[in-house]
Amino acid sequence: MKSGVGLIGLMGFSIAALVSVSVGFNSTSVQAREDTAKPEFYTTRVKPIFDTNCARCHGGPNHRGGLNMDTREALLKGGRDGAVVVPGDPAKSLLLTLIRHEGPANDPKDMPPNKSKLSDDDIKTVTDWIKAGAIMPPAVAQ
Repeated sequence: MKSGVGLIGLMGFSIAALVSVSVGFNSTSVQAREDTAKPEFYTTRVKPIFDTNCARCHGGPNHRGGLNMDTREALLKGGRDGAVVVPGDPAKSLLLTLIRHEGPANDPKDMPPNKSKLSDDDIKTVTDWIKAGAIMPPAVAQ
């Protein structure tokens, strides 16, 4: 009988340990999702990608194709081709099609133009940002 109680106790401990580990993994994935939904994710991870690859033509005084990527409002408004970002829906976000160089053959508009597509890591970062709602810091009055 004594060994039976020990076995049951050990099983209970094992189950508790598994639940703890499972909850730990779950909260880590939730934390990762929360981080992409913060303005800091845009500032530290997405903005440097846009500054390097997009701002020359779509930032500051330059708005080629009518697209201004300086603020969330302007980015959601889009340019001549309409909205380029659909918050929460990467599959409907034209921006991802363009930076993946997957535009239609008759009018590809690969971005950045005349350059290689962005790295897979950069594309994943932008995808995660869009999936989390394309959160940006509030626009600062200039």
